[in-house]
Amino acid sequence: MTLPHLLQVAFALISIGLFGLLARRHVIAVLLSIELMFNGVNLAILSVAWAYGGEPRGAVLVLFGIAITVAEVAVGLALFLLARRVRGTVVLDDLSTLSG
Repeated sequence: MTLPHLLQVAFALISIGLFGLLARRHVIAVLLSIELMFNGVNLAILSVAWAYGGEPRGAVLVLFGIAITVAEVAVGLALFLLARRVRGTVVLDDLSTLSG
């Protein structure tokens, strides 16, 4: 595959993730959409690093990005469980109020 093809796939992943982020109301679906966007960005970074010499700097950057993504998932799932326990719902529209 060439660099433009890989970047098109990365753009498609980011676009699908953005659509899911804007269109979904369930917390888990929003978290999955964010993960899809992060995977698209990681693919774009690795594609550019591979196309321009294959230096390991791109892979190191992606590994740091994956570590940040894992932390984001852990915090997101903790907030999901807390919202489910306290409010009894996981629909984002119902969780938009800050009161009790």
